[in-house]
Amino acid sequence: MNSEVLPRTRAARKPFEVRRAEIVRKAASFFAQFGFDATTRDLANWLGTTQPLMYRYFPSKNALIEEIYQSIFVGAWKKEWDALLSDRTRPVRERLVEFYDQYTDVIMNSEWMRLYLFAGLRGVDITRLYIARVEERIIRPVMREMAADIGTTITPENEPKLLELAWSLQGGIFYYGVRKFVYGTAVYQEKHEMIATSVDVYASSWPKA
Repeated sequence: MNSEVLPRTRAARKPFEVRRAEIVRKAASFFAQFGFDATTRDLANWLGTTQPLMYRYFPSKNALIEEIYQSIFVGAWKKEWDALLSDRTRPVRERLVEFYDQYTDVIMNSEWMRLYLFAGLRGVDITRLYIARVEERIIRPVMREMAADIGTTITPENEPKLLELAWSLQGGIFYYGVRKFVYGTAVYQEKHEMIATSVDVYASSWPKA
């Protein structure tokens, strides 16, 4: 019985944007593991591709890092969080605990936190840009909502202290994640309980109206 030899079929090439997004995801994992001192040649070898092929998708290492920032950091923000923080029909404590519960579900993992810390150590713009974004989208709204709840007026005189108080809340919650997901050391409360405790400490530190 004769058999017909069929021609080899080539694997379908992925669409440009699909392949580009895949490189961003894998590059984020790579930099989280090896840091931002690693070269695009190192990355290409790790991805199993070549530098020239990578440059078809990203003209430079900085362009790739910018896309990682947009995808992993900016893209992780959920629009409903803005509404949650500003919803004055609900007690401010309830809003803050719910917000930080949801927000930390996004950022508290080894990849996100290692990327953030590596970027800060190497002067990559990711950390500087993200800190500015956190102040705009979290720190100042938290400060305003707490002031409205307590009945405190924010003035040029007290604003620096109130901003630092809000940063202390953010920083304490963030460092819980660093201890757990980067350093691998013990944490002593479940995440929700830690957030609730942190919010209570923050609220108790506010100057009364």
